[in-house]
Amino acid sequence: MTLQPRCEDVETAEGVALTVTGVAQVKIMTEKELLAVACEQFLGKNVQDIKNVVLQTLEGHLRSILGTLTVEQIYQDRDQFAKLVREVAAPDVGRMGIEILSFTIKDVYDKVDYLSSLGKTQTAVVQRDADIGVAEAERDAGIREAECKKEMLDVKFMADTKIADSKRAFELQKSAFSEEVNIKTAEAQLAYELQGAREQQKIRQEEIEIEVVQRKKQIAVEAQEILRTDKELIATVRRPAEAEAHRIQQIAEGEKVKQVLLAQAEAEKIRKIGEAEAAVIEAMGKAEAERMKLKAEAYQKYGDAAKMALVLEALPQIAAKIAAPLTKVDEIVVLSGDNSKVTSEVNRLLAELPASVHALTGVDLSKIPLIKKATGVQV
Repeated sequence: MTLQPRCEDVETAEGVALTVTGVAQVKIMTEKELLAVACEQFLGKNVQDIKNVVLQTLEGHLRSILGTLTVEQIYQDRDQFAKLVREVAAPDVGRMGIEILSFTIKDVYDKVDYLSSLGKTQTAVVQRDADIGVAEAERDAGIREAECKKEMLDVKFMADTKIADSKRAFELQKSAFSEEVNIKTAEAQLAYELQGAREQQKIRQEEIEIEVVQRKKQIAVEAQEILRTDKELIATVRRPAEAEAHRIQQIAEGEKVKQVLLAQAEAEKIRKIGEAEAAVIEAMGKAEAERMKLKAEAYQKYGDAAKMALVLEALPQIAAKIAAPLTKVDEIVVLSGDNSKVTSEVNRLLAELPASVHALTGVDLSKIPLIKKATGVQV
């Protein structure tokens, strides 16, 4: 007999209502004892009645087992679910002389789309894993490609470096030969000092050239490093904002180096100008000191005569300073009824002049004949 037990809206262990339909193949046992039990149970009943009894028994066990399992256990492992129903129901129907030949789950569904949601979730998980796998494969391919490019650039850089080293060695050897010839020629034509100066100049020039070459190599290495960093950023799918920030940083560092070099050059220029100005000031100071030395020696040689000459040169200036306030006076009126008195006042002032000069400078003007005649002072 073929039976189709059906349980509608049965809640699982999680409270989700499911409808489950199964298919069972059963028959009456032929052993004498079990056949006798079947006759005792179903004698006088038709086949349909027997089907109903067995069907109700199977549906009861199916319902009870559904309540102990989760939706995932029922849906994902139907064979285990059917086996469990068969094992539980077999003893009960066996006591009625009925044998379960097979039991399978035909259909499982629900009215709230729970199972379809599970399918969508699983589909999304599979799709996500597939996308992750593709992304990881592309990432690995990109990394490997970047590594190959890096190895290629490293080999090229090493080859270029070796070529540059060979050229530099050749140029150095050539320069050494030229230098030897020049030295011999210079020794035959010029003095030792001139040759030494030329050798120092050549050494300095070679040092500058070496520094320039080293700087160019350093710039080339930095450029290659920047290029490699940019490619690495592209290979690792770095966000455009981070790449832009890194590029700006590299430019800022380059600008910083440029500004430092400009500042060093300006400082060197200022130092050279300062040294030149210091040399000029030193030369002027030495000349002034030499002039003062010669002047002092002259004064020392001529003694009082020199001092007298200085005083006589300074007297007009002293008189000008003393008479400066009088330049603002338009007219001087001497109140005296006697002309001879005015003359005597003038003579008195002239007579006091040598004493004033002697008090200021220590030079006695009265000893000079012209002064004695003008003032009438007797010594």
